[in-house]
Amino acid sequence: MFNPYGLFAMPTLETPRLILRRIAMCDAKDIFSYSCDEEVARHVLWSAQKDISEARAYCRDLQRRYRRDEPSSWGIIEKKTGHLVGTIGYMNYSEENASVEVGYSLAHWLWNGGYMTEALARVIDYTFDAMDINRIEAQHELTNPASGRVMEKCGMRREGVLRQRLYNKGKFVDVALYAILKGDPRPLTSAKEPS
Repeated sequence: MFNPYGLFAMPTLETPRLILRRIAMCDAKDIFSYSCDEEVARHVLWSAQKDISEARAYCRDLQRRYRRDEPSSWGIIEKKTGHLVGTIGYMNYSEENASVEVGYSLAHWLWNGGYMTEALARVIDYTFDAMDINRIEAQHELTNPASGRVMEKCGMRREGVLRQRLYNKGKFVDVALYAILKGDPRPLTSAKEPS
């Protein structure tokens, strides 16, 4: 489907408990509040933030990506509090293969509450319904199986282990690769916007 605003327009999306929207500079405080947590940073490719200036720099980088129509992320807003509690978005894009890789992070205090499953299901639906994408991939370190359960609940299939695929926090780590194709069943389409 043709998107007149660019492939990575990043429009606001909604789920029953969340709003996914572009990150603004005013979100730096919320980003820092969860990004300074070593537990949140343990399995992602960035280190725990030490100062709010790092959160501001991240917001500026996303602003540039939005302007350039580059792969970028949504902020995850918890409707109940109005606070930004995580991010989800596109890490890599292959035009010739019509595929994208998604990645995400979430505040530790919301883990195991189904929030990331809800957000990922919505992003999968949007990506296949509004973009010319055939394959969505995601990966997680083997030491973070909870992330794999999120992917599986959203209909993604584990395709294998990539040994020492990433260098993270001073060591090479094995990752599990998951993917979903446009024609695959999407078990959580109910995560779309409330009617």
